[in-house]
Amino acid sequence: MHVLITGAAGFLGQRLTRSLIERGELDGQPLSRLTLIDQVQAEAPTNTPLESVSHAVDITSPGALDDVLGERPDVIFHLAAVVSSAAEADLDLGMTVNFDATRALLEGCRSHELTATRLIMASSIAVYGGELPGVLDDMTALMPQSSYGSQKAMSELLINDYSRRGLIDGRVLRLPTIVIRPGRPNAAASSFASSILREPLNGEEAVCPVPTDLDLFVMSPSRVTDALLHGAEVPGDAFGSSRSLMLPGITVSVAEMLDALGVFGGDEALARVRHEPDPRIEAIVGSWPGRFENLRARQLGFTGDKDFNEIVEAFLDERT
Repeated sequence: MHVLITGAAGFLGQRLTRSLIERGELDGQPLSRLTLIDQVQAEAPTNTPLESVSHAVDITSPGALDDVLGERPDVIFHLAAVVSSAAEADLDLGMTVNFDATRALLEGCRSHELTATRLIMASSIAVYGGELPGVLDDMTALMPQSSYGSQKAMSELLINDYSRRGLIDGRVLRLPTIVIRPGRPNAAASSFASSILREPLNGEEAVCPVPTDLDLFVMSPSRVTDALLHGAEVPGDAFGSSRSLMLPGITVSVAEMLDALGVFGGDEALARVRHEPDPRIEAIVGSWPGRFENLRARQLGFTGDKDFNEIVEAFLDERT
């Protein structure tokens, strides 16, 4: 089985690559080749018999993916994206990467007649917004309140339509806010959700830009990676008329996150968090819903974290 990953140099792409290599198979079929695509060259694994190739490619360039699609990958994980705050700050950049490149990828699959190829796109909780019910489900209308959310929502509609036409076997996984991300803060509006835990637990200061009563819908990196892999294994027909679904995260308030920080890091860690309101970040993140009914995802076999303490414990275990 040949697997292609766009956005392979990113945090999620690297985790997915490692998981695929550890498994050595997908949907019961042995992996034969792994193709990694990003704007910078992702590190290709060397300690594996699996054939792996890494390309530095600007996926926004016309025909940029023609060669790799011509090699007829069996599964495509489409992770390449400009994150929320960056897409809000630069409309042209966000449209080009988040929407135009996705459309070009779909058209490339169409021109190469990759009708059996499974395309898994990472979407976002940001596709929701506006006046929302207290608890959402997958069929809640999409009313994004950011350019990033709008670009993801448009891409979702295209993947659903191309799948309906039999041009591709697409599935879209709406990711909750991922915590705790390793590394340094990025340009995502939700970056603080990891920073207010990661930095204090590492002995560094962090800034909380939102009210502590804000609810977030979150999922750990390992559960998200597992969900991406599982999404490639669920039969397309099982998704029904909508190829999009929200992954089963958990609801936690910022105050509860800070309580967990106190449990695992003590008062010293809590003291490293400064509260500095940022209306720009609050406007973006505050438009995202915090509560979902995830019956459909669980019926399809997707699993989430047990509780927030489990998420923190997983981060500490990986750090050691």
